[in-house]
Amino acid sequence: MMSPGVEALLEQARSGLQRLTPHETVEAVRGGALLIDTRTERHRREQGDLPGAIVVDRTVLEWRLDPASPWRIPEATGYDREIVVVCRHGYSSSLAAASLQALGLRRATDMIGGVQGWISAGLPLSEHPADVRP
Repeated sequence: MMSPGVEALLEQARSGLQRLTPHETVEAVRGGALLIDTRTERHRREQGDLPGAIVVDRTVLEWRLDPASPWRIPEATGYDREIVVVCRHGYSSSLAAASLQALGLRRATDMIGGVQGWISAGLPLSEHPADVRP
């Protein structure tokens, strides 16, 4: 039996993910993966935006990415679509990716270290406004 608490929940969520490094995330996006940024506007303003990321609020993430949802984004084309979720530090993105997998999006994962890991890896930030989806 798993012990209670957020750390146990995080460990359980990550056990089903093939988490990607920032550099692996760049390659995945080049290969067609969706890069989904769940950070708040304030955090994006503080850290910057990732090139090619689609911003989806965490509160509507499942509805926007479920291909069967009437509220999906156009890029949510199938349950086999690769999706990489990012957040500030790589914690809430793990829980979000596990939720997407439970929804049937078997290739959902997240990026190790979040946007802070991206910045630490020396990868570029976007020079364009974020692609925010309501």
